[in-house]
Amino acid sequence: MRKRTGTVVRTMLCASMLIAMGTGAATGAGRAPLQPKQLAGPATEFEAMRAPDPAHAAILSRSALLPVVFDASGQATLRVPVHHGRLDAMLLSGGADWSPRLVSPAGVELAQATLARGARASRLGGEHDGQAGTVVRLDGLVRGDWTLHLQARSGEGARGYLLLKGDDRLELASHQVHRRQLVGERMDIVAMLAADDGTRVALGRDAGHVRSAQLRIVAPDGTATLRPMHDDGRHGDGGAGDGRLAGGFVPDATGTWIAQVIVHGHDRLGTPFVRTAEHALPVIEAGPRLAAGTASAAYSSPGRLSVRLPLANAGKGAHYRVLAEVWGRDGKGGEVPVAWIGGMAEAGDGGLSLGLDERWIARAGALAPFELRALRIEDPDHFIPLATATRLPLSTPRLRLPRTAPARQAAIDELMTMGPRPAAADARAAATGRKLVLVHGYCSGGVWPQAQFANSATFLDANQNRSHDQFAQRIKSFGAQWNSFGTVAHSQGGAASLHLYAYYWSGLDNASGSRLMQSVGTPYQGTNLSGIIATVGNWFGVACGSNSNMTYSGASAWLAGIPTSARSKVNYYTTAFRTTNWYTNDYCNAASDLVLGDPEDGTVERAYAQLPGATNRGHTAGQCHTAGMRDPAQYRDSSRNATMSSNAAR
Repeated sequence: MRKRTGTVVRTMLCASMLIAMGTGAATGAGRAPLQPKQLAGPATEFEAMRAPDPAHAAILSRSALLPVVFDASGQATLRVPVHHGRLDAMLLSGGADWSPRLVSPAGVELAQATLARGARASRLGGEHDGQAGTVVRLDGLVRGDWTLHLQARSGEGARGYLLLKGDDRLELASHQVHRRQLVGERMDIVAMLAADDGTRVALGRDAGHVRSAQLRIVAPDGTATLRPMHDDGRHGDGGAGDGRLAGGFVPDATGTWIAQVIVHGHDRLGTPFVRTAEHALPVIEAGPRLAAGTASAAYSSPGRLSVRLPLANAGKGAHYRVLAEVWGRDGKGGEVPVAWIGGMAEAGDGGLSLGLDERWIARAGALAPFELRALRIEDPDHFIPLATATRLPLSTPRLRLPRTAPARQAAIDELMTMGPRPAAADARAAATGRKLVLVHGYCSGGVWPQAQFANSATFLDANQNRSHDQFAQRIKSFGAQWNSFGTVAHSQGGAASLHLYAYYWSGLDNASGSRLMQSVGTPYQGTNLSGIIATVGNWFGVACGSNSNMTYSGASAWLAGIPTSARSKVNYYTTAFRTTNWYTNDYCNAASDLVLGDPEDGTVERAYAQLPGATNRGHTAGQCHTAGMRDPAQYRDSSRNATMSSNAAR
């Protein structure tokens, strides 16, 4: 069984690199009014709502995805490191026959019969978003660099990938320096080795020797270029020769760019290795910027302030995710944290407006002058910062706040944390009834057996790729048929349901029952498959395309804006493959097993399916993410489905 050391490695990375550097279907017809909530929370949540450190979302890779490019004669040769006498690999050929030949370090070719016995057809990714290929598992090989010879037939695919699983004890840790993913702005990637021998974790040059390191950049049109990664102390890589690597590029077009770190070298025992890390990076045009001046607050209703942010270049009607901290002063001029405010906000008349309940100011005992801190305005689909301010003065009207002890100790209510509910007419009061909505996941369809859920309806947006925000709005529109609804969701559907409840008013806010949102197999903290599939799909094409919300960095950025109060409404389950014995490496899917760390369900690692602040309802072994994997699909557990149905809010 593989040991996941992600928490330890990420903690060390942060320190080290900072020092160095119904029965109906969802139709989607016409966008319904957004009806965003005016979010706010206590100062104790400041840290959770701030932009995350990219090192906390580092990719920890024990695998290598190597591009295969054939020469004019249709031949390709790759060096394949073998550790502990075992080779686990996958040829992603786009369906072409590459006639593989494997030659030992001593020049002896492996018998074709042996190679054939270790090969099986598999698929990397899901039914609609994956890529077919051949998985090869061989034991009893000599340790060292083997050579893989491939021959493409005339008229067949001239490129593809080789996916290799490496030694579990050596990882490549890689992350972005920042998330300003805008056209024309430089993007940098840093990486280093991390070794775990069971007693300690070593980083950089203490983990192994890097012989070569490159940054392979694949543009949205599929054009690939190679750039060097540096360890010379002059490129934001820390000290010269310390094993920290850095490289970057400047994107010149919108779309998903792939930044793939490729590292060759030797581990501490002298065994050759190759590792890669795949960063799928959506790049967008520059958006609004903060105009000169200050933010201003004015009363919008008794006890409610509208905080206006002056913007330039904001598209009218466009909406953005906005988060900021409110600070004031005490009677002696000392700084006083008041509350964070934010949510989704629509642009109009040269600015954005956020809501602030004056009771937050009363609870903090704060006085003018006020200011906003850690302000960030992000696009709603990828959560890429478009405009930021470390500190921005906030002018306020003359406040008439009670300064008594009861005012400072008053309970926090819905109006303070989510703002006023929409008027009855705006909330589609004509809708009646209660329902449990069954939600599928990314690039999927109606997976839930509806007959196992009482008073339920199936949301269907089959085989589509939506951001969490787009997905959430479709759930909202579908659920508007009823006055109230709860959700049971699979995979990305769980994140989309949480996104809906966190940012927009909907029937979720009218539901009653013990469990408002329930999910199974949701990658709340992302999955490494997202970057791998995006890289493969850039060449071969996939039906659904890449989804940045489910990469490690994208999920981390999304979570940094989800309030604790919203997370507490989620009940979630995780599953993994069935373990048959102690000495074999079990799996749900032979292809994804090359990439994911145990335990995992074929798509999501258990460690990254956790949602801090929510209720974990348990883990089940012997169930996989979807149908077609080795164990039964996690959404077909009739016992768990009955439990979710009986406890669901509606």
